[in-house]
Amino acid sequence: MTTMRQFVGEVLRGRRMAQGLTLRDVSARARVSLGYISEVERGQKEPSSELLAALASALDVPLSQVLLDVSTLLAIEEATDLASVSSIAPGEVEASAA
Repeated sequence: MTTMRQFVGEVLRGRRMAQGLTLRDVSARARVSLGYISEVERGQKEPSSELLAALASALDVPLSQVLLDVSTLLAIEEATDLASVSSIAPGEVEASAA
C-alpha cells in the first residue's frame, strides 16, 4: 500500500517535471534544501504543512490543488484495494483466516 507521503511526493514531482523545473529551481524558489525536496519527492520524508505550502508556492500551484491531487490518488488506490478485497469469495476469506 502506498503511503500518503509517497503520494505527496508523486504529485510534487509530477508538477515540477510538467513545468520543466529542476530540483535546484524549486529549491531556490522555496528556499528549501535540494536534498530535502528530493527526499520528499521520493516519499522518504513527510513535509510539514509549512514546507508543503512553500513547495506549492514555488511550483505556482495552489496548495488546495496539491492536496486535491493527493486525495485523488489516494481514492484511486482505496477503490482498487476495495475491488480486490471484494473479488475474494467469502469462503476464501474464512479459509485464509483459519
